[in-house]
Amino acid sequence: MARRRDPKPRVFVLGAGKVGTALARALRAVGVRTTLRAARKALPTTLDADVVVLAVRDRDIHPLAERMRDARLVPAHAVVVHAAGALDAEALAPLRGSCAGVAQMHPMMSFASRRVTPGLERGNVHVQGDVIAVARSARLARLLGMTPRTIPDLDAVAYHAAAGLVANGAAALAAVGAQLLTRAGVPPGVAPKMLGPLLRSVADNVERLGFPEALTGPVRRGDAGGVEKHLATLKEKLPDAVELYLAAARAQLPLARAIGDAPDETFDAVGRVIEAAQKKSDVHGAGPAKRADARASSASSPSQRPATRSSSAERNPE
Repeated sequence: MARRRDPKPRVFVLGAGKVGTALARALRAVGVRTTLRAARKALPTTLDADVVVLAVRDRDIHPLAERMRDARLVPAHAVVVHAAGALDAEALAPLRGSCAGVAQMHPMMSFASRRVTPGLERGNVHVQGDVIAVARSARLARLLGMTPRTIPDLDAVAYHAAAGLVANGAAALAAVGAQLLTRAGVPPGVAPKMLGPLLRSVADNVERLGFPEALTGPVRRGDAGGVEKHLATLKEKLPDAVELYLAAARAQLPLARAIGDAPDETFDAVGRVIEAAQKKSDVHGAGPAKRADARASSASSPSQRPATRSSSAERNPE
């Protein structure tokens, strides 16, 4: 007789912001019965779920766990997990004893909008906590085509900072790149469409090749002349980006040396170009504080300010 497959778990997602909405949409797409409820609403009177996901701000997780415990809301057979990256399972400690277990279930993905869900396939989910809660979280991750990982003794804040450095930093770096493309003659609406595939190719190289092999470009080739040309163009067209370029080039240099596609002296030459440009920037530049003030002033100009979002859905901080 054929063995019956376990039914898919029922999921209740509390928090209808970017992460909660995306998770609920993705789970429903793979056939998981999922209820989504905004955290700003009152707590429900009953919960019919095997997994309860708290997709709320970090500061709200522990108080919300206490409220749910006091309301005796979570079924004894259910587990409760949170989706925060910088907090471990102990943020849900008040619920231990009133449910089957608690865990962290953090999808290491970039959720930028409630309207658009990023592709979750091949993504990673860090799961940590009580055994049964970790097991159910891992199952949900696999249903979404993601890889569940448990890293022992993980520094959650450093882990989250690393994710932010890459995800948030890449978005900011792409925005600066889009400015430079526009000044090079690319229509503003086209620039993101050109940079998106470029970023995807970088992500593929990072995942498949690792470091240092994922690096490409003039620093890897030991092309000091190419770096000089880039810097001259930036100084002319987008001077505020010079320090960003220098910081990125400096970070590339050890990777390039490790790959060894060019003689050591060419990397020495690239290093000298970087340091010479940095000294010029320090001597002749406006200085970080003045540049920040100038950018803030420019951003406050009516012609530069982005349109104010009036949609309550976009303002929702969950």
